[in-house]
Amino acid sequence: MKAIIQDRYGPPETLTLADVDVPTPADDEVLVRVEAAALNAYDWHVMRGDPRLARLTTGRSAPRARIRGRDVAGRVEAVGAAVGQLRPGDAVFGDLGDANGAFAEYVCVRESLLATRPTNLTAQQAAVLPLAGVTALMGLRDVGQVEPGHRVLINGASGGVGTLAVQLAKLLGATVTGVCSTRNVDLVRSLGADHVVDYTRDDFTRDTRRHDVILDLVGNRTLTALRRVLTPTGTLVLSGGGTYRGGSLVGPVWLIARGRLLAPFVRQRIVTVAATPSRPHLETLRAHAEAGRLVPVIDRSYPLHATADAIRYLEGEHARSKVVITV
Repeated sequence: MKAIIQDRYGPPETLTLADVDVPTPADDEVLVRVEAAALNAYDWHVMRGDPRLARLTTGRSAPRARIRGRDVAGRVEAVGAAVGQLRPGDAVFGDLGDANGAFAEYVCVRESLLATRPTNLTAQQAAVLPLAGVTALMGLRDVGQVEPGHRVLINGASGGVGTLAVQLAKLLGATVTGVCSTRNVDLVRSLGADHVVDYTRDDFTRDTRRHDVILDLVGNRTLTALRRVLTPTGTLVLSGGGTYRGGSLVGPVWLIARGRLLAPFVRQRIVTVAATPSRPHLETLRAHAEAGRLVPVIDRSYPLHATADAIRYLEGEHARSKVVITV
């Protein structure tokens, strides 16, 4: 099969299209024929080994997983002996987690990390949902504890997670403020945001409005600035983010670490979110998508052989919403 492989950390040029063996599913896995895979900031972080501290888990000198890609949508080709729900031919979507491997024609995935694909979505649209959708869902509902009537601000509202977070916050009954650049104001407003802040013109951390929950997807503001626009008992949810700036030791992890250190000493809640692949979360996203309440937004799609170009586009901060690889 064809796959995008990487044998050392580095820029998109380290990604190559190669012929590799089709994997064989373990007892609890299914073999998925990939139709689409979505890009995430996670992919370029692993590709570059950035921040360098993360190499303790992804591999010291090179990525442990040779094939990049985490979000997948496709059809079940074969199943392992212990697989109980999925069958060959089923249309599925899911998040491979740290295993990676979605940028290929076939990939083996644990059954527990997959769900049946929304019937009204294409493979490309379904591939958008797993990592970004679960991050938004966990950040707002599970960690942020958003309730009807809450005022929610989403910093990075036009990104892959942000476009889904705006919609999910509205579904939870919140009044939503989205922060984005000038060219994305109309997009964020069309997704349901009640207020949109153009960060090229206004600094949302200097606004007089206070928010019950802030979901920070960018990591470009200090804790002091973010807390300034929270209510006295509001919740700040920190989640990764960032673009490639030439390499770093800790990247946005530094902001998250500082938040954890500060949290016990302030009235405001400072919490972090890291998406954990799970079928229940995927099924929630599927239900919203099938009901028309959650609409994936795709910026661009690239063929498998142009994956390096796709990641180059994504990590340069040019992308809005999601970038998808079609297989």
